[in-house]
Amino acid sequence: MPLSEHEQKLLEQLEKQLHEDDPKFASSMGSDPGRSWSTRHLVIGVLATLAGVMLLLVGVTVQNIFVGVLGFIVMGAGVYFATMRSSAAGKARAAGSGRKSGKPRSSFMSNLEERWDERHRGEP
Repeated sequence: MPLSEHEQKLLEQLEKQLHEDDPKFASSMGSDPGRSWSTRHLVIGVLATLAGVMLLLVGVTVQNIFVGVLGFIVMGAGVYFATMRSSAAGKARAAGSGRKSGKPRSSFMSNLEERWDERHRGEP
């Protein structure tokens, strides 16, 4: 069920306030629109993973533990590289957006509490 326009606006406001109040937490949660999946990382990561699997199979075939371990390490690095997100725009945006000095830190929670109270006052 899609969100109504009012709910979408509220969600956008909540995200904006979260980024203003605690940009470090917001970026760690991955909700920053500046962070995106990189096709280049995905392709290179998949190719490295396949190369690691091949090295692992070669190591098992020739019964050489070092080649197998190397294959496993290459495979793990490929998976890690494929799942990385590019954050060049995200880092620039996070560095440019500082906290407002005049705004109290608890405004985010107080706004949520006010909305909660308004909803309950409206119900019979």
